[in-house]
Amino acid sequence: MPEGSPTPWSYFLIRLLFKFVLKIFYGTIVVENAHLIPKRGEPCIVSANHSNSLTDALILVASIPWKSRNLLRLTAKSTQFGKKTFTSWLIESAGTVPLQRRKDYPDGRVDNSQVMKYLIEALELGDAVCLFPEGMSRYHPTIAPLKTGVARLVSDVLSRNRDKPDFEISVVTCSITYMHRQHFRSDVLVTFHAPMKFTPRTNPELLSPVDYSNIRSLTAKMHQQISAGTLDAPSWRLVRNAKLAAKIYAPVGTEMSLGDYVRLVRTFLDAFKVAESSVNGGSGGNTSAPQQILSGSDGEAQIREGDGASRERREEEDKKIVRLSDDLKDYQDQLSRLGIKDDRIRKPLPRIIMLYRLIVRLIWAMTLFTISLPGLLLWIPIFITTFIAVRKFKRTGPIWDTFDEIAQYKLVYGLISGLCVWFSITLLTLPFAIFTFFGIPVLMWMSLRWMEDSVSAFRAFVSLWRLLWVGKKRLVEMQKVRKDLYGRVRELAVETLGLPEDPEKHFVEAGHGKEKGRVRGRWAFGAKYFSVRRRRKRDWNETLRLYDKVDYPEDY
Repeated sequence: MPEGSPTPWSYFLIRLLFKFVLKIFYGTIVVENAHLIPKRGEPCIVSANHSNSLTDALILVASIPWKSRNLLRLTAKSTQFGKKTFTSWLIESAGTVPLQRRKDYPDGRVDNSQVMKYLIEALELGDAVCLFPEGMSRYHPTIAPLKTGVARLVSDVLSRNRDKPDFEISVVTCSITYMHRQHFRSDVLVTFHAPMKFTPRTNPELLSPVDYSNIRSLTAKMHQQISAGTLDAPSWRLVRNAKLAAKIYAPVGTEMSLGDYVRLVRTFLDAFKVAESSVNGGSGGNTSAPQQILSGSDGEAQIREGDGASRERREEEDKKIVRLSDDLKDYQDQLSRLGIKDDRIRKPLPRIIMLYRLIVRLIWAMTLFTISLPGLLLWIPIFITTFIAVRKFKRTGPIWDTFDEIAQYKLVYGLISGLCVWFSITLLTLPFAIFTFFGIPVLMWMSLRWMEDSVSAFRAFVSLWRLLWVGKKRLVEMQKVRKDLYGRVRELAVETLGLPEDPEKHFVEAGHGKEKGRVRGRWAFGAKYFSVRRRRKRDWNETLRLYDKVDYPEDY
């Protein structure tokens, strides 16, 4: 069996660099089903959705265990190569292969024959190759129609090895879900799906000359797997509504893993998509009933059909779901205008308790900010550099052509400025460099950790303060609206989608709740705010901002 290409030292260093900068920028990167990735030496194509430009490739490189694969051959648009930029150097140093795109050339003529030949040879050596079959990075929440390049590559490899009937190549699809792709200290879910295995003996339909319908069929299967593991929606509005529905059904504090949370949101999202498509006269795929996505024992998304019903009953049910979606939007709009959280409406507090909590939250926020201040002074140059770079980049094009690259710019400029700060302080303290060289990163990391909790406490303070100024009459009205929404969401969840009646109990018993706290072990859990590893969050949508991130730019 082939052993795969040797790992160049540059790739090893680049991978460490990727893991380091990603752990700083994103709060948590949860990887599911990494054990499904074929072992080193087994030809493998990793295909994922592509919504975050270069960051998607970095995520995959950092997520695949080193013991499984020593090298992941990346691909990127050819326009990223040959530039005197740090990004271009990163791409080339990682052994990335340039792919030409028609949209990048005025005459639309491209020639990727040599690239495909190189990828085929790499697969025959037992390498893992990474391809993004959407063919482009996109900001819109809908997964673009997949190109047939992966399926054609499989066909070419099998055809070249038709004299080896047991030669096996695998296609591993992967779903990458960013809670907020470009925001500092957000969270990421990476879900690998069961590999599709192909051999010349078992898949003669893929041997040349191949019927193109078989290529399209394989591409469609890949699209279905990738879409089933992430939030694939026709609009940001539906994503927003589905997240609110999930929060109402399983309120803040429910102990669930990030994977369970994404699948829960996806369950409501599918229901809203199917219903809206049916009401608007679209095909919407299977409109016989909303689909349910539950967490299986192996972490894979499982799809189960709802009960059949008459056409009239289905149409009425779809209209109810669409009305619920619209009412969720109106409710979230009210919360956003008032600057308060749904959790504050769910659990109304007496004014004396709110005043007490205001004082506690403010003191705690000030305490954490004070102890983090020395390290935050070192972060200021990084934040300023990144802010200026991103602001200039946004001016270079429309939202749909720039928003998918914001995280990439933040990562690169944050890394460069961070390294400059680190080495500058080390040089300025040369007599004590042996201490500052190691002490500065530790100080900056712990300051960031404490700053996150300080911001979280201050965000709670602001929410309570605004809640005090909302009139009692308005609060009573919103509580009535929320109570009505809760009943309708619960009816949809339990009776239509078949979700558990007690989500808190269900997710705890599922055994994934420990991931919610981000820290493991008794000592780490007890340390909470002072854990060196990760901070605890109560809401997977949380980022390092003074306000909750619940809104999205207009749909494009």
